[in-house]
Amino acid sequence: MSVYDFDGDGKAEVAVKTAPGTKDGTGAYLSNGPAASDDDSAVYRNTSGYILTGPEYVTVFAGDTGKELATVDYPVPRGTVSSWGDAYGNRVDRFNGGIAFVKDGGTATGLPSIIQQRGYYTRLTVSALTWRNGTLAKNWVFDSNNTGNSKAAGQGDHSCMAGDVDGDGAQEIITGPLTINSDGTFRCTDGIGHGDAMHVGELVKGKGISVFSVHEGAGGMDCHDGSTCTYYFNLTGGGDTGRGVAEYVSASDLTAATCSSSHGNVNCGDGSASSGNAGSNFLIYWNADEVRSTMNGTTLPGVSTTGTASCNGTKSTPTLTADLLGDWREEAVLRESSNAALRVYTTVNVTKRRIYTLMHDAHYRAQVGFENSSYNQPPHTGFHIGAGMADPPVPSVFVK
Repeated sequence: MSVYDFDGDGKAEVAVKTAPGTKDGTGAYLSNGPAASDDDSAVYRNTSGYILTGPEYVTVFAGDTGKELATVDYPVPRGTVSSWGDAYGNRVDRFNGGIAFVKDGGTATGLPSIIQQRGYYTRLTVSALTWRNGTLAKNWVFDSNNTGNSKAAGQGDHSCMAGDVDGDGAQEIITGPLTINSDGTFRCTDGIGHGDAMHVGELVKGKGISVFSVHEGAGGMDCHDGSTCTYYFNLTGGGDTGRGVAEYVSASDLTAATCSSSHGNVNCGDGSASSGNAGSNFLIYWNADEVRSTMNGTTLPGVSTTGTASCNGTKSTPTLTADLLGDWREEAVLRESSNAALRVYTTVNVTKRRIYTLMHDAHYRAQVGFENSSYNQPPHTGFHIGAGMADPPVPSVFVK
């Protein structure tokens, strides 16, 4: 899903991949654009349950009613299924989605785009679309198959994030080892390949946006510069590393965050041993100080969450964490074990630290928008929060 107020009318829209047979929130079949003449009774699902033929769309729905607003062809069609890495339909249907403040026509407009990623094990594509003045349009498409982009193939994690790595006011798209420029062109990759988890923020103090990722094929973990993809440290070996976390979780994390996985706890800036332990799962701002707390499953510091359950099987993640109520600490949205309801938990710890609401930070806001993707990751701000932090920057996000 890509969910945001994309046209600035004060109400969010929901953009999602659709197909013939999709009904909107009013109960009507899709009827705009290419959906106007499709066959809503057709069954494209094969005997194995995969859909490898038939039309594919992106539809924008009104957030308040669910009514279809616009439908266009999916910007990257599946084409020949085997060209994505297998013939049965696994890799062709690997998707991520969210929002980002990328460039429009080469300009940092400050307006959000719908981000849709297709493929990350082999061919990797990312599309940016705009919803403005009643028109759903293609902004740009990045494709590892295109000339000059071959090094991007296979450089995607089970996640996607946005961050302004060069300070020009527009956000780049980070798929793990790969950074795609805000105008949809190739920027850099460290070439390490696919991983299951990543974190994107100021993980090394004063060095801008850094990327922490765990490795599947190579094993281990790394932290690298988001702009140049050069390593701060890189540990390999030991087989598939399934989870990892990077954050300032200790008052002793003064120069960089702690990077943690099954390979241990190290300083994100140089790979030296760290006294902190960021765990291997999730994070939440909860306490009175600037040190971020770790989460595992549905556990919260000092709070009973009996009756709730985590998501994503062994990945054991909350449904959502975000600064929803606005005191800069975060809320946790957890599903009840029965799936009958969602619960929202908030801290009651009083803090003397004054920070603008985290949603005022465009980096954080975009990352919350990506939390619905794959193995969801905790959002980070684009500036350092931790012991010895500087005053937070003045917000650059304005909303109705």
